[in-house]
This record gives sequence, structure tokens and C-alpha cells, in this order.
Amino acid sequence: MLRKRLGPATLEVLQAIASGHQYGFEIMDTTGLAGGTVYPALAALERDGLVGSDWEDPEQARAEKRPPRRYYAISEKGGGVLQSELERLRRLSSLLDTAVGSRTRNVGVGGRAPAEASPRKA
Repeated sequence: MLRKRLGPATLEVLQAIASGHQYGFEIMDTTGLAGGTVYPALAALERDGLVGSDWEDPEQARAEKRPPRRYYAISEKGGGVLQSELERLRRLSSLLDTAVGSRTRNVGVGGRAPAEASPRKA
């Protein structure tokens, strides 16, 4: 497995590929990320063996009057990393929910302690 954690954008790109979005522009449309974010993430994911890629047949692209597409697919290793990263984020989310929940229960309106915990002025 990877020793480093995936950044949010790279994780989003990997999730998009796992969800069936296969080429750059489709991934950009799905994630809302810019090409300057998506393509470096794709290169890093491929370098780390989390995705593989193949160029489509140039004749198919020519028939559709567009440049050839490079199609990406998640690897077995990539699927494992994706699951690990998503589980890590679920744990983090749970910790944050607990921390934020305990703080908001102890804070009243305007960020002050609830009235019953404050001394009353006579």
C-alpha cells in the first residue's frame, strides 16, 4: 500500500475513476476540478500503480472528429487504497462529529455558556 495519504483532489479523482468515469474531461466534469488538478493527479495515480490507462483506437476518435482519449481504470491496489482512505475519512468525520457535538452542547447562543450555568446578577 501507499505510505503517503492521498490529498483531497487526488482522492476525488480516484473515486471518480472507481465510479466509472474513465477519461480526463469526464473526470473534470464529474468532480468539478480543473485540468491543472486532474491531469497531475492522474499521472501520480498511474505512477503509484493505483490506476492503469490505455489510449483508445485513433480511428474511433477520428470517426467522432475528436482527439483520442486516454481511458483510466482503477487497479486492485487502487481499490484497496481507495477503501483505506475512505475508511480513514469516516473515522476522522466521526471524531470531528463527536468533538463538535460535545462543544456545541456546552455552548449557548452567541458562543456563551448556557444561562443555567452562568451566575445570575441580582
